[in-house]
Amino acid sequence: MSSKAVNLHARSWYGLCCVDRGGDMFKRILVPIDFSPPSDAALEYARSVAGRYGASLQLLHVAEDPYRAFYSAEVFVPEIEGLREEILSDTEKRLKDRLRPSDVTEHHATAESIIGTPAGSIVEYAAGHEIDLIVMGTHGRGGMEHLLMGSVAERVVRTALCPVLSVREPRSAAVAAAA
Repeated sequence: MSSKAVNLHARSWYGLCCVDRGGDMFKRILVPIDFSPPSDAALEYARSVAGRYGASLQLLHVAEDPYRAFYSAEVFVPEIEGLREEILSDTEKRLKDRLRPSDVTEHHATAESIIGTPAGSIVEYAAGHEIDLIVMGTHGRGGMEHLLMGSVAERVVRTALCPVLSVREPRSAAVAAAA
């Protein structure tokens, strides 16, 4: 498989292959979704792992607070009643649209949206829900773009208490690259 296909961090590799977790290796898998192709690819990988280990899937979308950018500004921005609730409702519907009927029946999949900062909220959610593995997409940015924008996946890998599998591109592209 090409190094472009899947970026499995050393810490995650150790957690996936070398730690004896006793019994089932993974019972609960968290899949953070940002509605990008890499996060869709991560969901495919998570389905595979869940099928192999009989684990449940938990999809999570972390929406940025729509008012967060204005909190530090010296500008008054009135809050629009119900905006946060509308964002959460819309993203939860989009998450549920990503679930297949088999995800719910075979993997007891759930979907939840929260408002917060992506990396910190993902790590907190994982710790609070006894997640055994996080499978998430990464955009694979480098250079100046990475420096300016940072990487949610990188921060999650550095701070999560469980293994993190980061998926860089859709599985079909990975198969093509490996051939």
